[in-house]
Amino acid sequence: MFVKSIALQNYRNYGALELNTDNRVNIFVGNNAQGKTNLLESIFVLALTKSHRTPRDKELIGWEAEHAQLRASVERKYGTVQLELNISRQGKKARLNGLEQRKLSGFIGALNVVMFAPEDLEIVKGSPGIRRRFLDMEIGQVQPSYLYHLQQYQKVLLQRNNLLKQMWSSPSGQANTMLDIFNEQLVTNGVKVVKKRKQYLKKLQSWAEQIHAGITNGKEALTVEYSPSFAMPDEDEAVLFEQFMLKLTQMKDQEVRRGMTLVGPHRDDLAFYINGKEVQTYGSQGQQRTTALSLKLAEIELMHEEIGEYPILLLDDVLSELDSMRQTQLIETFQSKVQTFITTTGIEGINTSKLHDANMFHVENGQVMR
Repeated sequence: MFVKSIALQNYRNYGALELNTDNRVNIFVGNNAQGKTNLLESIFVLALTKSHRTPRDKELIGWEAEHAQLRASVERKYGTVQLELNISRQGKKARLNGLEQRKLSGFIGALNVVMFAPEDLEIVKGSPGIRRRFLDMEIGQVQPSYLYHLQQYQKVLLQRNNLLKQMWSSPSGQANTMLDIFNEQLVTNGVKVVKKRKQYLKKLQSWAEQIHAGITNGKEALTVEYSPSFAMPDEDEAVLFEQFMLKLTQMKDQEVRRGMTLVGPHRDDLAFYINGKEVQTYGSQGQQRTTALSLKLAEIELMHEEIGEYPILLLDDVLSELDSMRQTQLIETFQSKVQTFITTTGIEGINTSKLHDANMFHVENGQVMR
């Protein structure tokens, strides 16, 4: 997979930009707040139709503009694909090779990316929400049906929470009937989300374990586990359905008092262990960074396994955050396999001797110059 060109119009601080990105490594250098991250974000948005930085699409539209347009020419193993995404305050429209996609899920997956930014180091030591988002973003790229069930789950979750708040102040038979309906819808979609997460995580664990052992010269064994909000020992959908429904029944009084749904995939988490010890609590900063790096490198290999070609790698000001050993490991991993886009405020902290087929761009105030 190879992004040959990018074109932006009224996107963030880019009024108009056309850029040929025909090198294996593309480095964007500039001071902070000049537009480097916006450029990488635009590639991410073309892959997933949403930003990794904000849930509000209107923030992607340039100042005083009515809409933003993002285009890219992407070389895939089966031919070149032309991507176009238009973002307005009314919504988004996507075109694939000139054909408008009725649903955004038909567009997602045409471009696959792995993003690694400084905040991704929080995957290990940050909040459970960060880890869930990490899972959701990556699974959604290779299995668009996952995003559908996740969105349906979140929609029902919001309705159910609103109903629970009403039931505390105004209990009624009609409310109980509605709760039963919401329970079934929530569980139907929630079971599919959990099952897909568990399946994905098994594969991710396999790759991360190998990569982590390589980085640490076999001294550390990394384990990644899914931590559900209640015990789910079985992976059969019918059994999971019954377990989830039973738990909702058991939690009903407590949920009504709290006015929120207390169990389900929206409260699940991931746990990381090195040599049997939990990394979040007992790992050193170096171990936490190595774990995050292993996960990102594992994503690259897993995506290759799932779709048959390597994704685009986006490194947003992250190389300078890694020590020389981890930086070298990252560069050597992607150098021969993956087209990579790198942002940095300066190249002093980057081991450029390891980079080949690299092109450098300078970014200043929404302008990109070679």
